[in-house]
Amino acid sequence: MTQQYQHILVPVDGSKEAELAFKKAVAVAKRNGADTELRLLHVVDTRAFQNISSFDSSMVEQVTTTAKKTLDQYVDYAKKQGVANVSYTIEYGAPKTIIAREVPKEMHADLIMIGATGLNAVERILIGSVTEFVTRTAICDVLVVRTDLDNQPIPVPKKR
Repeated sequence: MTQQYQHILVPVDGSKEAELAFKKAVAVAKRNGADTELRLLHVVDTRAFQNISSFDSSMVEQVTTTAKKTLDQYVDYAKKQGVANVSYTIEYGAPKTIIAREVPKEMHADLIMIGATGLNAVERILIGSVTEFVTRTAICDVLVVRTDLDNQPIPVPKKR
């Protein structure tokens, strides 16, 4: 018997790696049938705004508006590919726990498909990789997307 995932969560942050995870998740959802739920998740990391002295709520609104535009495009793409049960959620807070525990529990996720990294090397050193945290602590299976749509390694940008 083969495993068929019915509730797939895809965290997206605007990075190329997250977009590849999304496109691969669309293919998995199509293969697993019409009942498969595909949920996209964008987490606005509110901690990023805490240290800004001139913080104003319009900054969060701008980030949310941009995320909604991207997520609407992703939903449209998935539907055109034949995935009927696709939706998105925008959450606010600490991405690690929201992605690994909170949303998967709420939606009964059985698979998280996540890009290998959406951060640069300095950010990974300072705050740690969300992907690494999710793979260690998630309450369901995690598939880390490390290849492009042709299953070729994603080129690493060269240092200048």
